[in-house]
Amino acid sequence: MEHLPIPKTLLEAVKFYSDPAHCREHMIAVRWPDGVIKCPTCGSEKVTFLETANLYKCYGRHDRAKFSLKVGTVFEDSPIGLDKWLPVVWLLANAKNGISSYEVARSIGVTQKSAWFMLHRIRKAMAARSFVKLGGSEGGPVEVDETYIGPKPQKMHRERRLKMQTALSGGLNAKTAVMGMLDRGSRKVRAGVVPNVKRETLQAAIFSEIEKGSTVYTDGATVYDNLATRDYVHETVNHLEEYVRGEVHTQGIDNFWSLLKRGLTGTYIAVEPFHMDRYVTEQVFRYNNRATKDNPLQDSDRFMLALSQLAGKRLTYAELTGKVEETRF
Repeated sequence: MEHLPIPKTLLEAVKFYSDPAHCREHMIAVRWPDGVIKCPTCGSEKVTFLETANLYKCYGRHDRAKFSLKVGTVFEDSPIGLDKWLPVVWLLANAKNGISSYEVARSIGVTQKSAWFMLHRIRKAMAARSFVKLGGSEGGPVEVDETYIGPKPQKMHRERRLKMQTALSGGLNAKTAVMGMLDRGSRKVRAGVVPNVKRETLQAAIFSEIEKGSTVYTDGATVYDNLATRDYVHETVNHLEEYVRGEVHTQGIDNFWSLLKRGLTGTYIAVEPFHMDRYVTEQVFRYNNRATKDNPLQDSDRFMLALSQLAGKRLTYAELTGKVEETRF
C-alpha cells in the first residue's frame, strides 16, 4: 500500500474517501496486495467490475458470483458505504480516549445501534495476535499486573447497589478482571480479560506470553510467588511499603491501566463485561502504535495499520450480542 496516496488528517480523509474510486483503490490494496482481484468464493481471477452497481462479477459458475470489496473483511454484509466506514476507522484508531457510538452516529448520519456495531467490528480488526513472546534476548524486563474494571458502589442508585451486593453474596464478581504485561524493551503491552485472578490462570498467561529466562516485575501478590522456580528472574515491589525500588516497579503497566480506565469511564461510561475484551483491544492497539521518539508514528500510519488488519476477520451481530458463539481466527 506504499504507493497509494494517503490522507494526513481526518478532514482530508473525509474528502478523500467521498470518492468511490479512492475507496475502491484502498480496499483492493487491503484485500489483494498484489493488485490482482480474485473471487472470494472460487479464487478465480476472471472477474469484471460492474461500475453502475459498484460490484465485481466472477465468471465462474457458483452462487454469489457478484461480490463487493467488503467481502472477506469486517465490513462484510454491511449496507453502510465505505465513504462512512473508512473515516470511522480513522477516528477510532486515533481518538486517544476512544469515541462513543452516539458521537459516531451524529457525525456520519447512522443510528446509534449501527454505529455501535461498526465500532465493535473495527475493534475486532484491531486485534493482532503476536507469536513472538515478550522479554527474552529481544526485549527487556516485563511488568505484569492485573486490575479490576467495573461499577463504583458509592455512585450507584440504592436499589442497584443492593442488587450488586446480593450478587456478590452469591459468589459473583461485580467487576471484570483484566491482566496486562508491558515489555520495557519494546514498549509494547499485551492485555486481556481473564476469568479470574487465581494463580493457575495468571501464571498460565505468563508462561504463554513471556519468554523463559526473562526478568519479571510484579507487585507482592501471592499468585506470582513461584515464578522464580519456573525459570524466570522474578522481583516484586510491596505496594504497602513502596511503589518503586530502583528498576523494580510496575509503573509502566499502571500507566496503561490509567489510559484504559480514562477512556472507559469518560467516553464509554458503562461497558458490559461480555464486551470488555474488545475495548481493551482498542486501547492496546493505540498504545502499541503511539508516537515515540524512536518511532514517530502519525495518525495516517495508525489508520493504515488498522486498515491492513481488516481482511480475514468477521463479526456478525448475533456473535456480538452473544446469540451465537463468536468465530475464532
